Amino acid sequence: MGMAAATFGAVCLWLVLWSLNVKGFDAFMLVVLIVLISATLKAILPNLPGNQTPPGD
Repeated sequence: MGMAAATFGAVCLWLVLWSLNVKGFDAFMLVVLIVLISATLKAILPNLPGNQTPPGD
């Protein structure tokens, strides 16, 4: 769900920046950055030491 929210928010940001006469490609690069950070966090967070379940649970 967080990935969908980050993507939706990034696309909304892209539209707002594009309407404010920021180049479309530059605004899209921000979208790519936000989505990549979100995907990285989604992949890394379950593997951090405080988030792992003990063996046998």
